[in-house]
Amino acid sequence: MATTDPRIDAYIARSAPFARPILQHLRELVHKACPEARETIKWGFPHFEYNGAILCSMAAFKQHSTFGFWKASLMKDPEGILQVADRHSMGHFDRITTLKDLPADKILIAYIKQAALLNEEGVKLPPRPAKAPKKELPVPAELTAALKKNKAAQATFAAFPPSHRYEYIEWITEAKTDETKQKRVATTLEWLTEGKSRNWKYQKK
Repeated sequence: MATTDPRIDAYIARSAPFARPILQHLRELVHKACPEARETIKWGFPHFEYNGAILCSMAAFKQHSTFGFWKASLMKDPEGILQVADRHSMGHFDRITTLKDLPADKILIAYIKQAALLNEEGVKLPPRPAKAPKKELPVPAELTAALKKNKAAQATFAAFPPSHRYEYIEWITEAKTDETKQKRVATTLEWLTEGKSRNWKYQKK
């Protein structure tokens, strides 16, 4: 019996009318192809897990829906639907606006079964290559001059890791006008004096 999650019922119910039949159909196909798949919500949208790993996911937006496989890069693609170069949305089936945008059920089921087999065999995605460290940008002259006049801000800036300094420098450097640059320098000083990073508003408390 399919392991369902009431949160996905709620997700489908609050989706746009065009998306509801699409999401429900995809949900049914996943459970048909992989009866032991377990439903859950990750990153705010429905996912299906099997054998302890993510199998696939679906999502609805204002004007389209999406569906994709977690290990698509490792899957065979006989129908040429997983690696579309000009795709404009997340997922592997471009923008799904009606059921007609989906491949035939037998094709989708075959792909879902293939993804499930990868999970059964314990196949894992290769680790992502480490990102090259960002080169530290030169400190704008305006910021350097301002920091000299504010010891507290200067101390915070000096103590920050390179990534935090980069965020402030980039923000100021990207200003389109001198007025905007000066405003950003002033805000930078204010936040540095308070010991805050550039993106402090988004950090978990």
